[in-house]
Amino acid sequence: MLERVREQTGETEIEAEAEAEVEELEAEPESVEETASERRERVFDLARGARYQATGKRKTAVARVLVRPGSGRWYLNGRRLEDYLPRVKLQKVVRQPLQVLGLEGRVDVVVKVRGGGVSAQAGAIRHGLARALAGADPALRPELKRRGFLTRDAREVERKKAGLKKARKRPQFSKR
Repeated sequence: MLERVREQTGETEIEAEAEAEVEELEAEPESVEETASERRERVFDLARGARYQATGKRKTAVARVLVRPGSGRWYLNGRRLEDYLPRVKLQKVVRQPLQVLGLEGRVDVVVKVRGGGVSAQAGAIRHGLARALAGADPALRPELKRRGFLTRDAREVERKKAGLKKARKRPQFSKR
């Protein structure tokens, strides 16, 4: 078919080859899906000096989290992670968003956390870290959302009611 067109229009060989190359390029699909690991590489390689900040909350604890590309150092209220949260379980909770995304050892995390107990503070840090990472790259958001890291745990301590010992505990009934 190309030969007939060439004969009729008088095209040169070079023009015909160029046209054939264009047709080949148009036939190939343009959108190649990138993998999650490639996306992660792209985000933190492009944003060398960037800083991503977010706030996380849990019960009465509030954590301000700052994430920047680095070597994996953690600072919580000026102390190392192991010093601030000595329980291994809480350290795992705090590191979960980075482990899921495969970014452990590639970002530095600086946290200022106030209020609540150690468990609530760990939950607040995890929430803030996930929000900061989602802000760094919107492509990471679906995975964080699927794991439940972006959802604020809304459970709060119930208030004490008048006439009761605690929120729901009643005084013991005495017959006499």
